[in-house]
Amino acid sequence: MGETLNPPLTEAGLPRRLGALIYESLTVAALLFAAGFAFAPFVSPSAALSGQLVVPSAAGRAAGAVALAAVLGAYFLWCWTGGRRTLPQKTWRLAIVDACGTAPRAGRALARYTAGWLGPAAAIAVTSATHSRYGALALAIPYAWALLDPDRRFLHDRLAGTRVIRRD
Repeated sequence: MGETLNPPLTEAGLPRRLGALIYESLTVAALLFAAGFAFAPFVSPSAALSGQLVVPSAAGRAAGAVALAAVLGAYFLWCWTGGRRTLPQKTWRLAIVDACGTAPRAGRALARYTAGWLGPAAAIAVTSATHSRYGALALAIPYAWALLDPDRRFLHDRLAGTRVIRRD
């Protein structure tokens, strides 16, 4: 007779989360492309003045990588807090929530973003240590974690105390 005002949260299934992840990688690639283009004159000012293709210095490349990571961080923190969602999350009807079922605060969103870098860090470490092209397989570790996790959460969600739910 009485309608539930707060329906129970439904965990998003693994196929849905992986589909959204693929879509998210496309939006991230577009964002990084645009930001990289915007940062190019600052990373390699000599190229901007000469109009020629110049490989930035090591310091310029490092600064560019930090700037791109900051852009991604700002994008995800803004999207994950305040009840907002990324376009792929909206498309796949997903939302990030904390243990209470509410949108994460900035600190928890930052923890999720930071933990999301474990896969790339592992891939770089394995590739550097082994000089093998198969080091990139380490990118899958945080996502393969869901196969072992009792709640089927990705590693970054487990570490940050977040989960991905269906938002129908």
